[in-house]
Amino acid sequence: MNRREALKSLSALAAVGAAATTRASATEMTGYPTDMTVAKDMLPRPAIAGGARQVLTDDTAERTISAVFDRLIPGDELGPSATEAGCVDFLDAQLADRFGAGASLYREGPKRANEDDLMQTPQFIATPRERYATGLRALEAYAQARDGASFADLQPNRQDEILRGMEDGSVQLDDAVNTKAFFELMLQNVREGYFSDPIYGGNRDMAGWKLIGFPGARYDFRLYTDRLGEALDLEPVSLIPRD
Repeated sequence: MNRREALKSLSALAAVGAAATTRASATEMTGYPTDMTVAKDMLPRPAIAGGARQVLTDDTAERTISAVFDRLIPGDELGPSATEAGCVDFLDAQLADRFGAGASLYREGPKRANEDDLMQTPQFIATPRERYATGLRALEAYAQARDGASFADLQPNRQDEILRGMEDGSVQLDDAVNTKAFFELMLQNVREGYFSDPIYGGNRDMAGWKLIGFPGARYDFRLYTDRLGEALDLEPVSLIPRD
């Protein structure tokens, strides 16, 4: 078979396939394919703005995490602090939901103390909700023991000193707490709260997106694909429905 005959054969097969697809599509589209709908547990779960705390109900724990978050992302002339941007609201909503319950984590044994798993990160049997409860209590106890005051009432430079020690491993809060990993968890979550979609409680007024020039959850960007490197100055759009 020469090249021309091969092309003719492919064209014939394509025509047959197209006809078959057209007939099949006409049959399939007579009803809505309900089995293709998005599972409800995969849809965004909005945080309740101004709602009562679900997990961070202890006043000391809330003050402690608020102080930590505001040292990790302090407010300045460029944007609000973490708490002003709703990061504690974000964290509380996440801890009350699947993330807090460790729904996506492998938490079964065997677990060896002080060893890393194949991903080079510590394996935790405790859920994130439990880790926050234990870690925040330990951080408060550390401040009370060494400074005679709540962590939230310490001077900012002292708070920074403790947090730097948690980050580099020179501060160990408690034998029951992986201090470095707990610091990394708080840092990860405050970043998520500051830059996630406002529907989840953080990034209030899309302050984080405005800070970095991110245009948000827009439908598509086909109108701007040829404007590489330009500042588009697009107003951010959230997943929150507009009235």
